[in-house]
Amino acid sequence: MREIVDLAERLRGFAAERDWEQFHTPKNLAMALSGEVGELVAEFQWLTPEESKTIMNDAEAAARVRAELGDVFIYLTRLADVLGVDLAGAAHAKLDESERRYDPATYRGSARKAPPLDRS
Repeated sequence: MREIVDLAERLRGFAAERDWEQFHTPKNLAMALSGEVGELVAEFQWLTPEESKTIMNDAEAAARVRAELGDVFIYLTRLADVLGVDLAGAAHAKLDESERRYDPATYRGSARKAPPLDRS
């Protein structure tokens, strides 16, 4: 988790050195993140499910996928930092919720959605 904090600090410095904080609004970062996710999706768009599982065996495709994953992670980390969200903490909280919603005995091997948690 320290790596995420270190990355957020590095990204903060990168933006500050270039006077880009003015552009790094939550809206702009969310839009940039969406665009990068789209570029990642494009790497898989016309592959069969089987081909998608072996994409990293192709050196050129693997390099593109790694680059797009890096872009997605950078924008996600920067967005969380700008919003003051502990990204690892948010992910753990979401996984905790999913563990409550999807008990293994009921959902093993099933892709069906669980009902929403009662938040009252």
